[in-house]
Amino acid sequence: MEDDGEIAQLIQQTLENEGFSCETARDGWGALEWFQNQQPDLLVLDLMLPGLDGLEVCARIRQQSGVKDPYILMLTAKGEEIDRVIGLSTGADDYLVKPFSPRELVARVRALLRRSLRHGGQSQVYRTTHFTIDLDQHLAYRQLDPQTSELLDLSPLEFNLLVTLVSYPGRVWNRTQLIDKLWGDDFFGDERVVDTHIARLRKKIEPDPTHPQFIKTVVGTGYKFEDSTTDK
Repeated sequence: MEDDGEIAQLIQQTLENEGFSCETARDGWGALEWFQNQQPDLLVLDLMLPGLDGLEVCARIRQQSGVKDPYILMLTAKGEEIDRVIGLSTGADDYLVKPFSPRELVARVRALLRRSLRHGGQSQVYRTTHFTIDLDQHLAYRQLDPQTSELLDLSPLEFNLLVTLVSYPGRVWNRTQLIDKLWGDDFFGDERVVDTHIARLRKKIEPDPTHPQFIKTVVGTGYKFEDSTTDK
């Protein structure tokens, strides 16, 4: 989603030359309408869109339930740290500053789309008192009471983040360790994107995200998962 026609065309041609199927929108309202109709895997979203800006578009997409939860790469001419922080806090997965090289754009898009493959090839089920995670089926459930469980609606990245935390109960992870575990050499951007994904995961698994019961913050260090009776 890019309001500059030449840049939009460059992005589209660059990604299509790499085998991706792409469409463009020139303003925020058009971007939201296009998203509802197409349900893409990834959005390249300009921060300074007319109508609704990119931050608002990103926030509205993340607030919607029952729709596909895409990866979002925020694109902007602004390079100040505060703009990166604001963009990531609204739910963007990565941040690319203009001017950029086509090679870097493609690398970041591929890195985002590969994230869901990080735990492929395993055949395991993790169980705790409140959660069952089936890696083979890529499904996660939360136990509401002894007779009732609910299927958690997690994005691929949220699922992999939960698996990482649950598979090492009690271990404290800092941002760098989580980035290495989930993204490896594919990561580009600000490490505080980890905080954004932790917050989004908490909203989906915690009874009260403002007072986390399962994903605990270790002040000055990072995050850890706490729930009893973890089995592999």
